[in-house]
Amino acid sequence: MAQEWQKGIVTKIMDETHSTKRYWIQIPEMDKFDFAPGQFVTLDLPIHEQKNKRWRSYSIASAPDGTNTIELVIVLNEFGLGTPYLFNEVTVGSELTLRGPQGKFTMPETIDKDLYLICTGTGIAPFRSMAHYIHTAKLPHQQVHIIFGCRKFEDGLYINELKALEKELVGFHFHPCYSREENITEGQHKGYVHDVYEQLLNASRTSNGALPNAYFYLCGWKNMIDSAKEKIVALGYDKKAIHLELYG
Repeated sequence: MAQEWQKGIVTKIMDETHSTKRYWIQIPEMDKFDFAPGQFVTLDLPIHEQKNKRWRSYSIASAPDGTNTIELVIVLNEFGLGTPYLFNEVTVGSELTLRGPQGKFTMPETIDKDLYLICTGTGIAPFRSMAHYIHTAKLPHQQVHIIFGCRKFEDGLYINELKALEKELVGFHFHPCYSREENITEGQHKGYVHDVYEQLLNASRTSNGALPNAYFYLCGWKNMIDSAKEKIVALGYDKKAIHLELYG
């Protein structure tokens, strides 16, 4: 059964980077917007006559908190239609049409294995939601790693926030990776996400050489996802352990 479209009101907008904005959207007709971390909403934007060409989907970046407000983090695509509209036309108080939550890119019911949440760019959104929900809901969990890739320091998303969460949430580890930076300091990684999860997995091998039990969630650019799938399977993991959501 198709979900109904609802009204959303933009209550806050914040620049996160030079090309990325955070949008807080309230759904006033609901007292509480229920969703599972990892799910997304679809916006119906007035950018085309054909309705299916107006739809743009974005993962919810906030964790469920019992309110009717959600956060989206959106990167500008100058050559598209959707994000230029959001960046140039939408302001605090603007009304948007949305439906959701949708999607099955969600955590296992029981986090009985290590979680490797591997992402690039705004693909970090569902994983930020998951990490904060694990913390606030006090979910039992194994080791949780967010491995986030971008080009430059200025492209980083939620860096300070997730580094702070690392100190509060036992077993949570945040690994920002920068492919085009030279002056890397402690807690940062030079290069791509693949080196990081491969090093972590190999360092976690048991005394007889067995790899740790793990779930892998991939979200971001297609090239990263394709490479990660290949590398994780080559390490010896079953494809069923890999879950993915493509961005862009």
